[in-house]
Amino acid sequence: MPAPYPEVSPWQRGVAWRGGSVGRALEGSRRCELCGAAGRLRCRRCRLTHYCNVDHQKADWVSIHERICPLLIPIRTSLPCLISEKERKHGMEQLVKRQKYVIDLAYSTAQEFVLDGKHKEAIPAALQALHFSTEVYGSSSVQLVPAYLLLAEASTGVGHLLQASKYLSQAQWIVLRTPDCSVAVQCKLHRSLGLFCAAEGNFEQALYHLANDIYLASSTFGLKSIETSGGYFHMANVFFRQNKMDIANSLYAEVTDIWHAFLLKSVQAQEQILKSQPEMSPFTEDKEVSKDCMTEAQQAEAIRVLNVVLDVREQAPKQRPGETARVLHALAMLYYLIMDLSKAREVGMKAFELVTQLPQQESLEAIGHLLKLINSKPPYTK
Repeated sequence: MPAPYPEVSPWQRGVAWRGGSVGRALEGSRRCELCGAAGRLRCRRCRLTHYCNVDHQKADWVSIHERICPLLIPIRTSLPCLISEKERKHGMEQLVKRQKYVIDLAYSTAQEFVLDGKHKEAIPAALQALHFSTEVYGSSSVQLVPAYLLLAEASTGVGHLLQASKYLSQAQWIVLRTPDCSVAVQCKLHRSLGLFCAAEGNFEQALYHLANDIYLASSTFGLKSIETSGGYFHMANVFFRQNKMDIANSLYAEVTDIWHAFLLKSVQAQEQILKSQPEMSPFTEDKEVSKDCMTEAQQAEAIRVLNVVLDVREQAPKQRPGETARVLHALAMLYYLIMDLSKAREVGMKAFELVTQLPQQESLEAIGHLLKLINSKPPYTK
């Protein structure tokens, strides 16, 4: 039996959305989920989602529709008319809960794609997050900003700068008209604007927005926080592209130091928990000890950032073995915490060997201790 690709494509602003009471307009609209063109295909499972062609259907299926297909049936089906007010109110409450669940699922899925560098695959999922956010919160709510920024980043990643600019303009407009907008949202906006300007080659504006990102993040989370480190990292990349290596190297070093300190504390905290609970089984250990360490998004960011810095260090004409060893040590701790022990061991050994060649070997003991922790894990641990 062929795969039931849900003939869908990313929803665009201005296309009528189907959900709740709007579901009554479904049969009349039949618009492509991704582009808003006339829908000629329909998902064979939910039978409620339309697409203009097979390419859009497959794109949506791969991105998000496979996960949300059965969830759309109760969302896009109209409530019966002949029910009591109490039942109608309960039905609307359940509808909103389902919509919010889809928002979270679609956003996290799109974010995973972006962090993996799969920008094209992220767009349909991000559009779904935007679509349902509009339904739940309204077209001018600050709750839409994260989806707009994710769409802008994904569009920039595939080279659609004009579309990315439109998404950023919408996000900026919402933030400007929301006086009590959170610092976290403002940071995300400035970072997205900085990345977009860098993609355009407008480095001066990119540095301006990234400086605002760093200022806002540091005033809320601290200069040495991992939240602030992202601004340092992207600013370092801009200076790197301008061949201003002295500034770029100092910023890369700052990023490394922030993550190194954070990961070292996380490893030490895990050790303390395990020592205080020796009866804990290895399976429980993975779930209970690591759950408060980092979110999945932070883990993905750390892997991406530290590997980029490592590439810069290893490919630099003028080698900085001390800095390279520090990045390797941070990566080894990271892989250890997320239980990727083969990579942790490989990277840890590289760090250990590099430090043994340095005149000053302050970190040798710490790296050696980490390798002991890695080797003490049971073989069935990832």
